[in-house]
Amino acid sequence: MAKGFFNIEKPKNEPVKSYGKGTEERDLIQAALKAAKAKEVKLPMIIGGKKVRTKELLEMRPPHETGHLLGHYHYGDASHVQKAIEAAAKAKPAWENMAWEHRVGIFLKAADLLASPRYRYKMNAATMLGQSKNAYQAEIDAACEFIDFLRFNAFFVSQIYSIQPDSSQDIWNRMEYRPLEGFVFAVTPFNFTAIAGNLPSSAAMMGNTVVWKPSNTQIYSAAVIMELFQEAGLPDGVINLIHTPGPVAGEVCFNHQDFAGIHFTGSTGTFNYMWKTIGENINKYKSYPRIVGETGGKDFVIA
Repeated sequence: MAKGFFNIEKPKNEPVKSYGKGTEERDLIQAALKAAKAKEVKLPMIIGGKKVRTKELLEMRPPHETGHLLGHYHYGDASHVQKAIEAAAKAKPAWENMAWEHRVGIFLKAADLLASPRYRYKMNAATMLGQSKNAYQAEIDAACEFIDFLRFNAFFVSQIYSIQPDSSQDIWNRMEYRPLEGFVFAVTPFNFTAIAGNLPSSAAMMGNTVVWKPSNTQIYSAAVIMELFQEAGLPDGVINLIHTPGPVAGEVCFNHQDFAGIHFTGSTGTFNYMWKTIGENINKYKSYPRIVGETGGKDFVIA
């Protein structure tokens, strides 16, 4: 194992391309859109690094062009949630014991791949078709913000691990940062590809293994995210992608003794229900779950 203090230079924000007339990126995104629309796909779940297919297929269509069929995704049930939890548990020992610099190196590689023409326009095209964003909106979200999440989170990991307690004379206090005692359940929204990629990956960077349930209306670009992570070298089972109804996934995860945390972005009502359910089940868990959520803002007036 390598020994040393490994520093990550503070990243700079990924430059936003304009997609104006006559630009190279305009030609490349048009080519990516044409290629995506030329074929219908059948997207599997990814559990333990393996493609999982079912007999139930659901359609994917652009919200702005419902006459066009992008393809289908394989729809799962409670058994697939359980298999994802088992795959996360199997992957956990090796992943949490991997040196942190090797863990974050995988996601820095993913950022570099996403910044390259090979993935940038594929990810943007998937976001445009699946989530009805224009080229500039997709560029800000699916490319630049996602790249920034990956690079800045890697930098923040190095900062977190460097924070150590002060010591009294003749005493050396040291603090070890450990992942949670179980799996993290990541539930991500339809409207931002960057958030969909950030919630599972940020937990994984810290040594956690993840069950990831994206919104059904974001599965088209979620598949590209998983492809990106796998090519960057993410080990099997670290992030497990499931396509199931939200209540079904919640029922299995929130009743499992190894549930260790949730990373959520979505509606306030859904988050309130999750928090309430976790509280009611608190005696079932091996440890106190961490609850992290972002929901819709509330209007306020300063009088």
